[in-house]
Amino acid sequence: MNRNQLKLKLLLFSLSTLSFFPGFAGRHSQALQKPNIVFIIADDISWNDFGCYGNEIVKTPNIDKLASEGLRFTNAFLTASSCSPSRCSIISGKYPHSNGAAELHTALPESETPFPLLLKENGYYTAHAGKWHMGQATHRAFDRYTDGNGYDNGDGGEDNWVRFIKERPKDKPFFFWLASFDAHRVWGADTFKITHDPAKIEVPVYFSDTPETRQDMASYYNEIARFDYHVGKVKEELKKQGVLENTVIIVMADNGRPFPRCKTRVYDSGMKTPFVVSWPKRMKNSAGQTESMISAVDIAPTILDMANIAVPKKYQGISFLQILKDPETEVRQMVFSEHNWHDYEAHERMVRTKDFLYLFNARPNLSNCGPADSKSSPTQKSLNDLRDRGQLSPAQADIFVTPRPAEELFDLNLEAEQLLNVASLSHYQNKLKEMRTLLRNWQQDTGDTTPEDLTPDWFDRETGEHLNIEQERGTMPGTRE
Repeated sequence: MNRNQLKLKLLLFSLSTLSFFPGFAGRHSQALQKPNIVFIIADDISWNDFGCYGNEIVKTPNIDKLASEGLRFTNAFLTASSCSPSRCSIISGKYPHSNGAAELHTALPESETPFPLLLKENGYYTAHAGKWHMGQATHRAFDRYTDGNGYDNGDGGEDNWVRFIKERPKDKPFFFWLASFDAHRVWGADTFKITHDPAKIEVPVYFSDTPETRQDMASYYNEIARFDYHVGKVKEELKKQGVLENTVIIVMADNGRPFPRCKTRVYDSGMKTPFVVSWPKRMKNSAGQTESMISAVDIAPTILDMANIAVPKKYQGISFLQILKDPETEVRQMVFSEHNWHDYEAHERMVRTKDFLYLFNARPNLSNCGPADSKSSPTQKSLNDLRDRGQLSPAQADIFVTPRPAEELFDLNLEAEQLLNVASLSHYQNKLKEMRTLLRNWQQDTGDTTPEDLTPDWFDRETGEHLNIEQERGTMPGTRE
């Protein structure tokens, strides 16, 4: 028998042996597959409102477990603290002013390339379940989606998550975009299985510590607990199907909590996001936490990198895949974010390093009051009562201040809450100039603009109620290719 005949005989023997052990063959096939990816995005949850980020009151055991098995990012930042601009930025790999969807309720143009479309074109099964908010053109990126198909997503948006995973084709790697309505107002989880005691809530210094505020926050935590419950159900189903080992699970939020001085704001309370990544097959030796900075625009190139798919040159993010292998790796030294129209006229830009946060406000004549749904909240009403009695602390007064500083600079080694603006202090002038230059260079490089005719207020800044006006959009910031 010659060498070639021997090789052929051994190959046939190997194949016949595998046929008697289908479980082994399946595992071997799975090992050669590209990773599956499940991207789970919450609605309106701040970075420190998961247990794994130090919150001792909120109940998030499933996310905490994922964090303990995977990697918890402590410096993950959004590009906008606003629902649709944030999501469109994530899926397009571009900043809001660069992708044509800079304002709330504006759709991602068809000219942009959503990263799930590239996954789909490269053999992935792609599906979306839950909240959408990115426009009709982006549906082409998914083989299956809930928006417009008559499916009931449920009060929290999670009802189809497990169902879609069960009904996926089993012969392809998969990508799921699972989007929750939790924890967006109005509250709907106060009778859910997991609830929180208002008396145990730790109230932020920029809120008024009243029973109404505490109950408002407890209801918010109840929605987070419901979100966490469904994250656990997704993991349970993946494990049941035997695909958990080679599945990347990412858990994050689209913007900060729907409370005063949080959602829409460029401070950490609005722009910093929880970000947990679990990938059992590849991260056994890199579990823990990382302080490396990442931006939401980095998510698209990273996921494509995981799947070994070329990243479009027009994407503006940086792959952080290497951080998943080595948490000490640094891929960027700063992040940039923006605040455009979200119910109210606005134009803020922010650059943040690990040590400093600088923002420029092109509309300092306007108050920075937060979104309309927050304006009608019990927490806001408690602050209004303090204001009317002349008893606001400086931290509580921030949302009412007008005119505002055009520039703010915060030394994060001095205080982490971004309450003390040091922009006017003499010994910070060199740092102020440095951060100002970083921001202006980024604006120039990415084609950012400040139109004179920005979209005006559609809601009353005091009550959050619709204004009785014709609601027309102005010119959105940014230049398009």
